[in-house]
Amino acid sequence: MTESPSAPLPQSALHTVAELLERGRFAEAEAHANELRRRFPDDAEAARLHAIALLQLGRLGDARAALSEARRSAPRSIEVLCNLGSVLLAEGDAAAAVATLEQACALAPTHPAVLNGLGNARRAAGDLAGAREAYRAGTRAMPEYVGAWFNLAATELALGEIEQAERDARHALGLAPGHPEGLLLLGHVFGAQRRYADAEAAYAAGARSAPRDARFPYQAGLMAEEQKKFAESADAHARALALDPNLHHALGQLVYLRRQLCDWRDLEALSANLRARVDAGATGIAPFGFLSEPADAAEQLRCARNAARDVERSAAPLRARLAFAHPPRAPEAPLRVGFVSNGFGNHPTGLLTVAMFEALRAHQPDLHVELFATSADDGSAIRRRLHAATHALHECANVPAVALAQRIHARDVEILVDLRGWGGGNVADALALRPAPLQVGWLAYPGTSGAPWIDYAIADPVVLPPSLCAQFSESIAWLPRCFQPSDPTRLVGEPPSRTECGLPERGVVYVCFNNSYKINPVDFERMLAVLRAVPDSVLWLLSGPERADDRLRAEAQRRGVDAARLVFMPKLPHAEYLARYRHADLFLDTAPYGAHTTASDAIWAGCPVLTVPGATFAARVAASLNHHLRLPQLNAVDDATYVETAIRLGRDADARAALRAELAERRGDSGLFDMTAFAADFAAVLREISRRWRAGLPVAAIAG
Repeated sequence: MTESPSAPLPQSALHTVAELLERGRFAEAEAHANELRRRFPDDAEAARLHAIALLQLGRLGDARAALSEARRSAPRSIEVLCNLGSVLLAEGDAAAAVATLEQACALAPTHPAVLNGLGNARRAAGDLAGAREAYRAGTRAMPEYVGAWFNLAATELALGEIEQAERDARHALGLAPGHPEGLLLLGHVFGAQRRYADAEAAYAAGARSAPRDARFPYQAGLMAEEQKKFAESADAHARALALDPNLHHALGQLVYLRRQLCDWRDLEALSANLRARVDAGATGIAPFGFLSEPADAAEQLRCARNAARDVERSAAPLRARLAFAHPPRAPEAPLRVGFVSNGFGNHPTGLLTVAMFEALRAHQPDLHVELFATSADDGSAIRRRLHAATHALHECANVPAVALAQRIHARDVEILVDLRGWGGGNVADALALRPAPLQVGWLAYPGTSGAPWIDYAIADPVVLPPSLCAQFSESIAWLPRCFQPSDPTRLVGEPPSRTECGLPERGVVYVCFNNSYKINPVDFERMLAVLRAVPDSVLWLLSGPERADDRLRAEAQRRGVDAARLVFMPKLPHAEYLARYRHADLFLDTAPYGAHTTASDAIWAGCPVLTVPGATFAARVAASLNHHLRLPQLNAVDDATYVETAIRLGRDADARAALRAELAERRGDSGLFDMTAFAADFAAVLREISRRWRAGLPVAAIAG
């Protein structure tokens, strides 16, 4: 039964609901407001407060219905329109939220809350420039409006206006010293400027202001990692997890850091927990780090899809707003191909691809190639060669995702090849905006992107056999040769003496120069089993971060192998590192993440690589190299055969010499290092990808 129309709703009743909302007692507030609406069905404020309670309880549809009724009763209520805009945003209807808040702005053009809400809606709709203007207007209308200042700085950061973002974030913190959200934002700004120590300090200050907020140790951990302080970073992520056990990305980082540090405490349990979270659909777990886990290809696909879902959620409104046009091309039109990477320099990507790009330029003149470099020019000879080998090299370091996508689209690229994948940075965010009609993953990320914005993955039938294709979101474009190029112009010089390298004068030298995160307890036991069976042999490893080497020595000693039989090489300039393979007898590969560039390096320098072809792309690169080198005997069928082969070769000097001689011969005649032929095959795959699109055919597998 409703109250008489002449009986007004008591203000004290509304005040009770408002107090309950303020105290966070949303269920009680909802019940009180619902009763008031039953008694006073035409009261807009009762409906509005009811909607706020419903919103807090996650009942978005009911909240929108309540606000629609409130709007009918009070069509010019700024508060009702603002609340409705918030509900529409929560429902994911950014366009409707913008329209609603623009109506509110027309009624109250200088209302700070309206302008701030409009900025939020425009930002969600992908209109960053419009959001910035709304936030600026909000700060002009109310100069002490801290929230609007923070939102303005965050939007400027997203637009790449980093210096202005810093000024506005500092101004907001001047209004609200020690504000946790402001310190978090300032840390993000410093991180974008690569001022990692300053960012870490800002996050530490935020942690002091909000000691229960897990975001601060997590972000501080990321900045410590950027400064190569891996143990400190791992400790920070562990603190973040203690505060918020559901902070999945902190767990992913912790496991990856523990692997880098060869700190295997509780690693099996941590890894199992990580895999369970991926299986449950957890977002935020970095797919690159997950490649080191003992997971199968289906799990890797789930991890990548979880990550892609996160990116897609924020990219969709921006993509719709940018609406990049990709007009059809005539069959005879020149093919323009772009490659995007952070590795166009003295980096594994640059080292692997430079000779291939030179061959494309020399022998495929109808192919127009441009590079988009997301890392700064390192002044290296590789960078200069890459620049000379392509039609253009665009400097895109520190360019925000939207601007990077706009630059790529402006170059009229038909096929964009991603040489970054889930390796970090903002490349995925840029490619999700679809700057090119055809987007392809190749080389640097050894797995599926799981992303709807990547159409093809370039591979070969050994590294990616047909049995694994169902675990890739992309259609596969197969090369008729090993998918990995190399640089056959490199000279392998003479190394320092064995003694100068820390090696004994005599004895077999097993080598594994893979990064420390690829070595796990199972791998290490395989290697130690070989050492136990081959007297006087040593294992030559790449030195890991911080105390990783000491941990491996201690682990070897614990497992009955003299720690002195482990020798560690510091990271060296490429030519010096390459020369050291002359002292190595056999490369022992790791699993499940095997040697990639290092395998190619070893083979080029004359050192055979022993591997077990695994069940994922990341575990099969060395196997592909051996297959195409025509040395299948180095692809062991299982761990027992791997250990047996390594021992047999270690005990038989004549067999080692014969294998090395055969490798030298195969290196010259197998075609593995023939970059002119590689460029021809690669160009043929690109042309077929283009031909299908130009003919209006759907994306589909392409046989090499």
